[in-house]
Amino acid sequence: MSEFDVKRTRADFLARVWRTVPVLKEPVLAILVCALVVLQIAHPRPWASRPGLVDWQTVSTLAGLLILTKAIELSGFLMWAAHRLVHHIHGERTLALLLVALAAALSTVLTNDVALFAVVPLVLSLHKLAPLPIRRLVIVIALAVNAGSVLTPLGNPQNLFLWQTSGVGFPAFVWALLPLCAALMALLGVVTFSMFRPKPLDLSGDVEAHPVDRVLCCVSVLAFAAFVALADAHHVGPALVVLAAAFLLWRREVVFRIDWLLLLIFVLMFIVLCSAAALPAIHDGIAHLGVGTPVRAYAAGAVLSQAISNVPAAIVLAEFSRDWRALAFGVSVGGFGVAIGSLANLIAVRLSGEKGMWMPFHIVSIPFWIVAMLIGWALV
Repeated sequence: MSEFDVKRTRADFLARVWRTVPVLKEPVLAILVCALVVLQIAHPRPWASRPGLVDWQTVSTLAGLLILTKAIELSGFLMWAAHRLVHHIHGERTLALLLVALAAALSTVLTNDVALFAVVPLVLSLHKLAPLPIRRLVIVIALAVNAGSVLTPLGNPQNLFLWQTSGVGFPAFVWALLPLCAALMALLGVVTFSMFRPKPLDLSGDVEAHPVDRVLCCVSVLAFAAFVALADAHHVGPALVVLAAAFLLWRREVVFRIDWLLLLIFVLMFIVLCSAAALPAIHDGIAHLGVGTPVRAYAAGAVLSQAISNVPAAIVLAEFSRDWRALAFGVSVGGFGVAIGSLANLIAVRLSGEKGMWMPFHIVSIPFWIVAMLIGWALV
């Protein structure tokens, strides 16, 4: 075999590996795998103990939501709703502001992740009817769910954790976080207004009928409400088993077509982030810096979230500071900036299905984080 044939054979083999190994085509997955290897080398621990680091309730909730939103999408309801919406709103800027407000409002009661599963698929259906700047829309919606979820204990996991550990009442928590939420939403309103023009929507592509499978739609919507209620009551495991089994027997294509790779990314993310948060160097560093004052607790939450995400940051910092308000401010602001700051960012980008989203996302989110840092510092 000639040298040329050998090189061609090697190239063909590498191409086959590239096509068949998903980790090589997913930057986030590749980074997580590399980080896990480095952590295992630097601080070895039994591989059998790694699954114990995963929040399986969150992963199960994500799996159930993926199934239900895929079912609603396949029913045709989202296309029908998008058709009705674009014929009542005629400009890109107005549409963007409406979607941001909707995402933020839903995130206060349904959590930021669930709000994304309601709004991003709707945006994708809108995009099929009228050409839209889909990347910019997904970016501002991701910012919106992070900003809106600041308001209530139900908005995101870190708020729920801090609310439970603080012992304050629901109204007191909302009142304490209201100034930050209002300021972040005002900032997001300015950003959204500047990113979109009052350009008329092109409805020339909306020429087909949009039938709805009413049985599938109604069952999915009712199941969605029941699943969220059961997940909130900490019965997500049995709920997921029943849900998956029912759709496998009735409409198996719903289960087969969900984003399984997103679930794998979330599992690895929990393992890597929780392993990093447990490193002695992080604990020693926080103890050395000191977070005894509100400003230091706030800054620690906003910065540490950029490295290990805001939920692990809240859990780690709660061991060093009892100022729950300053910590809530910090980890809330920490959800902006780099994508890993909030897992909702990852969900938004994955749901969009757009290639090359990470650079545009960070071009907007990092400056937003810097300004939000200054706002939070002034308010804390």
